[in-house]
Amino acid sequence: MVRQYAKVVGVVVILIGVVGLLFGNEDLFGQLNIDIVEDFIHLVTGGLMAFVGFRSADESAVRSVVGGLGVVYLAVGVIGFFVPELFGLLPHGYDLLDNVIHLALGVLGIAVAWLLPQRAERGIAR
Repeated sequence: MVRQYAKVVGVVVILIGVVGLLFGNEDLFGQLNIDIVEDFIHLVTGGLMAFVGFRSADESAVRSVVGGLGVVYLAVGVIGFFVPELFGLLPHGYDLLDNVIHLALGVLGIAVAWLLPQRAERGIAR
């Protein structure tokens, strides 16, 4: 389940970064902030998640990346409510929908990485 989450969410976050780069510094659908800094961060974090999901043989590495990025997304979601421009990094700032999406990705990442039981590998339970 953790590996599948990393694959799906990683690819989706990469696509969000690509769409953001194509639209430039505008609001997507009048709601979502798509500043260039955030687009590159989406490409990097999505790429990292997709990489471990598709290529890593070690489930603990997948869990670490998914959980670590979950903590980062959760922190960004919380900070976005109080400092929408993230200390000058985002000229357009976050709105409510941006923060809710980051909070959801954070909570899901943490839950999938650290609350789901580990799968037995090759018949040997850990």
